[in-house]
Amino acid sequence: MKISKRARRDAKQLFRSCVLNGLLDDDRVRQTVQQIIAQKPRGYLGILTHFQRLVKLDVARRTARIESAIQLPEGLSTGIQANLARRYGPGLDVSFAQKEDLIGGLRVQVGSDVYDGTIRARLAALAEAF
Repeated sequence: MKISKRARRDAKQLFRSCVLNGLLDDDRVRQTVQQIIAQKPRGYLGILTHFQRLVKLDVARRTARIESAIQLPEGLSTGIQANLARRYGPGLDVSFAQKEDLIGGLRVQVGSDVYDGTIRARLAALAEAF
């Protein structure tokens, strides 16, 4: 579906109106979508499509996934959360996962940023070097 420039501009404007104190307000997003569906302005499907894309990107940017080979000690996990909050700002949703196939180290993903300090990644890089 081709989205017009006007629909993109309108979606961005709607998205900005849903942001309060640097964070996306869920209630405003719901109200905005309901109003667009009720009013059905010209090109409303394009507006809703682009608006949905902007919301998904914002949610991904505010979600951190931390993977490790073993269960992290409480002090370390708290320190990681504090460092991520300082770097990415408040409102970050952090989740921890345990994956034995990482062998050791951490893999942190926040939105499209990936920090991979796992032994598995280092072994794969070493294998590619040969």
